Amino acid sequence: MMKRIGVLFCSCLLFTSAFRTNTYAQELQVFRLKGQLQIDARINYASVVVQLLKNDKKTISKMEFADTSGNFSFDKVAAGEYYVSVSDLNIQPWLSDKIQFNADVNLGTIKLTPKSNNLNEVSVSAAKPLIQQFYDKTVVNVANNIKAAGSTALDVLVKSPGITIDKDDNIAMRGRQGVLIMIDGKLVPMSGTDLATMLRNMSANQIDRIELITNPSAKYDAQGNSGIIDIRLKKDSRKGTNGSVTGSYGQGKYGKFTSGISLNNRTANLNLFGSYNYGDRTTFNQLDIMRSFYDANDVVLGGYDEHNYLKTDFISHNVRLGADYYLTPKTIIGIVANGLYFNNYTYINNNAFSLNNQLQDTSSFTTGAHNSTARSNNSVNINFKTIIDSTGRELTADLDYASFDRTDLQHYLTQYFNLENVQDQPPYVLFGDLTGNLSIRSVKSDYTQPLSKKAKLDFGIKSSWVHADNNVAYYDQSNGGDVLDTTKSNHFIYDENINAAYANANANWGKTSLQIGLRVENTVAKGIQLTNDSSFNRNYTQLFPSGFFGYKLDNDNDLGISVSRRINRPTYSQLNPFKIFLDPTTYAEGNPYLKPEITDSYELNWTFKQNYLLKAGFSTTTDNIIFVLSPDALNSTVVVQEPQNIARFNYYNISLSVPFSAGKWLSSTNNLLAYYGKYNGNVANTDLTNSIVAFNLNTANTITINKLWTAEIDAYYHSRDIYGFQNSKPYGSLDMGVQTKLFGDKAVLKFNLSDILYTNYYEANTSLTGYKEHFIQHLDSRVATISLVYKFGNSQLAPSRRKLSGVEDEKRRAG
Repeated sequence: MMKRIGVLFCSCLLFTSAFRTNTYAQELQVFRLKGQLQIDARINYASVVVQLLKNDKKTISKMEFADTSGNFSFDKVAAGEYYVSVSDLNIQPWLSDKIQFNADVNLGTIKLTPKSNNLNEVSVSAAKPLIQQFYDKTVVNVANNIKAAGSTALDVLVKSPGITIDKDDNIAMRGRQGVLIMIDGKLVPMSGTDLATMLRNMSANQIDRIELITNPSAKYDAQGNSGIIDIRLKKDSRKGTNGSVTGSYGQGKYGKFTSGISLNNRTANLNLFGSYNYGDRTTFNQLDIMRSFYDANDVVLGGYDEHNYLKTDFISHNVRLGADYYLTPKTIIGIVANGLYFNNYTYINNNAFSLNNQLQDTSSFTTGAHNSTARSNNSVNINFKTIIDSTGRELTADLDYASFDRTDLQHYLTQYFNLENVQDQPPYVLFGDLTGNLSIRSVKSDYTQPLSKKAKLDFGIKSSWVHADNNVAYYDQSNGGDVLDTTKSNHFIYDENINAAYANANANWGKTSLQIGLRVENTVAKGIQLTNDSSFNRNYTQLFPSGFFGYKLDNDNDLGISVSRRINRPTYSQLNPFKIFLDPTTYAEGNPYLKPEITDSYELNWTFKQNYLLKAGFSTTTDNIIFVLSPDALNSTVVVQEPQNIARFNYYNISLSVPFSAGKWLSSTNNLLAYYGKYNGNVANTDLTNSIVAFNLNTANTITINKLWTAEIDAYYHSRDIYGFQNSKPYGSLDMGVQTKLFGDKAVLKFNLSDILYTNYYEANTSLTGYKEHFIQHLDSRVATISLVYKFGNSQLAPSRRKLSGVEDEKRRAG
């Protein structure tokens, strides 16, 4: 069936293209221009830009890239007078004499002259703005951002437009959880605290950009119902041997030190690269909670007044090694290995008061803990790419393996006191050994088949295999021995296999552009609890269509509409049924019976003058997964945090991106997102019909003081919001930074101050049947940081592997 649909679609494309070509030729006389570039040096011709200029030498009529052999052509050139311009970072610019078009033209061989670039020449190129908006994604350019210096990946991410993180480390995009996190296009199989911990141990100095993809095409995994966050790491493309060293120190309440080195060696056929980053950061989390419990008649039974202080030391080592080898000018094979190793030491001090039905103190207890966490995350990718011919046929393949090993050792001591602060019952001593490992293997291949210069088809297949083995053992050591606590211990094994295939078509006819795709995924999963000998099995196949239609109204206005269906499968930790002890009144556990949530999304966007972008969208999610805090079924004075499905979540949003500049000294990017979310379902014996209109505002401003000095002022504000039963209050942040260039642009010294007003804290209320909670959470967010980046080595740029987006071909042929 899919094959017939593909054939029918191709036939329609070819018929429509032929019909339009014949009609257009009858209306306007057009000609063809071609030529071949030649240079006495090794160069990737596919990076050279060839422009067709109108008679004034300033207006671009058409733009093309040469193929890998240096050939280029322009089709359907209207009669008139033109010039041809050729440019690239590695050649001297070339401009033809005036060409009179009244017949087909062959320029023959154009001989080009190589040039040497130095750092000063590179530095005058236009810097990318901090935030760029596209119809399908938002790009945050981290590499040149002053305030990223000394920060972590999580610090940069949570200050990106539309990104939030709650007190339990769940990341949301545009007010929705269920985000897929990727690094260099590779899935990170973590969520919640595990994911946040990994991002806190990754230095922002490693990051080139963050892509917030709101409308993924069929080429992407269907996972991630609220979109994809793809963190792209830096990669040097200069010839010869070069690199950089970085160092930074930040001071909040505690100190934060990061350092790193990157090296790159590029020859004619081989590119070797590597980096190492070290981090030693200390931070805190202060969490104050007021809890109250109620009976069926909404009468107060009692509660707790808790004050938690967590101090955590993060020590991380991040290693990245890789190589690209050009087998031929058209074929590249590469390998990249990554290793992230970190140890976190957390010290917990919890002081709590037990409350009676008048919410008055009756007794108290303290919980002290020292917990250590060790993580070893290793991955290797082998990739292959070949350009089959000059028409654009391309084949790529990837082999991936990743392992995520964890060891958590937890030591808790709880002591109980009466109102006179005299210990009135024996202390409770608990030791936890949380050991687990996760491995992922995957293989994928993609093929691009051009149908014409303005239409192409992409096909691909992918298979992945996941194995997770988690063994959690808690021991009661109150009496001096090790007594296994079977109510908290468990051994859980999970296996998952996903097989996928997709077809994606792109076409452009004059003012109209179209993208349609279909992805099919089959999921086979099995979970086993060895402790109680129970298991579950999943086997389902689903289709995920997607599409985009765009129309250029005039030179200033573009309209587009996109649709997609996506899935959010429960994460491995969400399925894991373990009880994770937090304090005597609180624990968290997974839910092996969670169902995947399915989201259908629709979005309309309008672009004005290629700069201003307005988006409006709607989505509906069935079996939506939310985390719920509620009284334990067996003990109504103990709170359990558990992921559960609700019937439906409807989401409406509108966003506006407004960049502007004032002369050469100010560049400003401003983003506004407003949304309305409504939850419907019944969870924890409570009807959930919570809804709200919320918005967040993000502004990034760069001030050019002179050639050496630059300043940045950024701010964001997040309004009152809801998540399930939780209602949160507004919060925001004001950040400033300044940088200067040293040693002939080889070094950059940066200073920044984050959360100057100390307003980036979280406060929220939760209310459901039998339970209410109010909490305030403060983090070590006000930090002053100074950093130095020094670049060394050869400054000559070499063309890097160029990867085009699905609409790049259409954009560069705009006429």
